[in-house]
Parts: sequence; structure tokens; C-alpha cells
Amino acid sequence: MRSKTAKFTLRTDPELLLKFHYVAEYNARSANRELDSLIRKHVSEFEKKIEKIPSDWLEENRRTK
Repeated sequence: MRSKTAKFTLRTDPELLLKFHYVAEYNARSANRELDSLIRKHVSEFEKKIEKIPSDWLEENRRTK
């Protein structure tokens, strides 16, 4: 059975990641929850300001991303 949680590897500057952990802790979140929150906010703002992401694009790319 496939997981409903996608996994993503992030490569970034170690000091930036450490600072990100500080921000997450300040917001009483794990780094994972903080990043999830930021991604959701970014996508939501994109869809409000620019365009709704087409469902056909999602379906085409669901298996490849």
C-alpha cells in the first residue's frame, strides 16, 4: 500500500537549516511541520494571485514527481 505522505530530500546550507530549526521551534512546530505549513501557504498564495493549478496537470505529474 502506498503512503499518503510524500517524501522530499532538501539540499541546503547547514547554517540556514539550523536557523530554520530555530524558527520552527519558536513557532512550536517540528521542522517538518514548519516546512509543510510554508509549502501550503506558498501554494495557496500562488493559486490566489496567479492561477489555480490545473487538476489535469496534477494527474499527469502525480506519478512522476
